[in-house]
Amino acid sequence: MSGFDTVAAFERALGELREIDETARAAAAARQEVLTKPRGSLGRLEEIALFMAGWQGRAQPRLERGRAVVFAGNHGVAARGVSAFPPEVTVQMVANFEAGGAAINALAGAAGLELRVVAIDLDRPTADFVEAPAMSAEECLDAINRGAAVVEPGIDLLVLGEMGIANSTSAAALSAASFGGTAADWVGPGTGVHGTAFRAKLDAVDAALARHSIDATSAFEILRRLGGREIAAMAGAVLAARQARVPVLLDGFICCSAVAPLARFSPEIARHCLAGHCSAEPGHARMLGRLELTPILSLDMRLGEGSGAAVAAGIVRAALAAHNQMASFTEAGVAAA
Repeated sequence: MSGFDTVAAFERALGELREIDETARAAAAARQEVLTKPRGSLGRLEEIALFMAGWQGRAQPRLERGRAVVFAGNHGVAARGVSAFPPEVTVQMVANFEAGGAAINALAGAAGLELRVVAIDLDRPTADFVEAPAMSAEECLDAINRGAAVVEPGIDLLVLGEMGIANSTSAAALSAASFGGTAADWVGPGTGVHGTAFRAKLDAVDAALARHSIDATSAFEILRRLGGREIAAMAGAVLAARQARVPVLLDGFICCSAVAPLARFSPEIARHCLAGHCSAEPGHARMLGRLELTPILSLDMRLGEGSGAAVAAGIVRAALAAHNQMASFTEAGVAAA
């Protein structure tokens, strides 16, 4: 994927979304009608197969090359004590990803996904968004394009995840700026904060919203003022995948917050996305409702890293196996209803 040369190109792409291949989806639906099962008896698995068929443009979709990507970035707002962990943990966890020792390594492997880690300027945190925009326009566009770059020809499914200390604070601010509400409506425990740290998180989000609300008038401006590099990268990946008609499997609250500014100005942006799960972070269920996405799983996960989405990729794989490998009534010599 070549990316977006300018902010205007990014905003233009958001207004010119590619649509699902209805012919391929209809052909997949016709195949479902003759498979050896009662109509609709595989429930959501059938819906997932049709979704994948339409976005891949194949009556028999495949998952030969699924790519999981973990984007990592550091946040200046972490200095306000909004996380249970210090910022250096981002660097340490990236090293753990690269060494193969994290949950996402195990779960991506179990789901048959290739894993990429994209760390973006970890030695240079974003600005504290309570005091200033998190990123300059150039920094935000660069992050968006690093996300777009992971969308390459031949990918059957893109699974998105993130790592970044204090990024649930950014996610809450993005959610409120995109869909309305205050910090109290969107802030959750994140890494497990409570008491003074939770109060600091609420105060940071409300202060950031007050500072930036007048100027956060486009998807790009919301991302650059309140987001992080890894979050902007996920937004770029989602938009680039839509342009390439690559289906996307989203992870938890922070991952979905990257889509929120896009959805505010282009409500159909998430049509090529599946929600891997509904996390235990309180704002995630509300976010999924606003994106009009029904989660595949609900396992009380809240790790991030793309972990919930990677588990859900196994369900997608099962849906395609049933769709592609089952015999028809004629082939099996079974009488149809």
